[in-house]
Amino acid sequence: MKPGETPKIVRRVATKDKVVFMTFDDGAEKDPEFVKMTKDLKLPFTMFLTDDIARAGRGYGYFEQLKDGGNTIQNHTLSHPNLRTLPPAAQRHEICGQQDVLEKRFGARPPLFRPPYGNYNDATLAAAGSCGVKAVVLWEATMQINDMRYAEGDKLRPGDIVLAHFRGPQELKGTSMTKMVTNMLRSIQKQGYTVARLEDYV
Repeated sequence: MKPGETPKIVRRVATKDKVVFMTFDDGAEKDPEFVKMTKDLKLPFTMFLTDDIARAGRGYGYFEQLKDGGNTIQNHTLSHPNLRTLPPAAQRHEICGQQDVLEKRFGARPPLFRPPYGNYNDATLAAAGSCGVKAVVLWEATMQINDMRYAEGDKLRPGDIVLAHFRGPQELKGTSMTKMVTNMLRSIQKQGYTVARLEDYV
């Protein structure tokens, strides 16, 4: 895809494979146990990082450890605004600015972008396309503390993208991120699915 082309919008992947995709947003919680868990399980997932959230505390070094396990870091803006409320130039700054940050840190411009809150408009798509994004990734299921919520129906479907966040005990009512992810994996497996790598399908 050439810069300037409108990225495609992906809510779920068109596949008959019994797979779903785990994605984690923002970057607030930096739990070392999660790094260990993902390496032990060889867990495929995609990170959509917001610069000012991911940079806090231990910073991008934490996510680099997760990336070393074969997972990718994608774009979730510089500061997590509702993009629909911003003029085109400000949207471009938020999206392309984070492309620049991630390219400088990790050596490549991310091909995937997730708009904060799932909110976007034509200006968002134009801005994303102008700085090399090939797909805007949304979701069909969200992980809560103990269970999943679905955009349609009451169960997963092939190709569903599951949204979760880097969250700690404060946001998870005392539960750890590893416990939340364990609950998510149990639910996925119980429904007869395996977790695949989103970038292999998009």
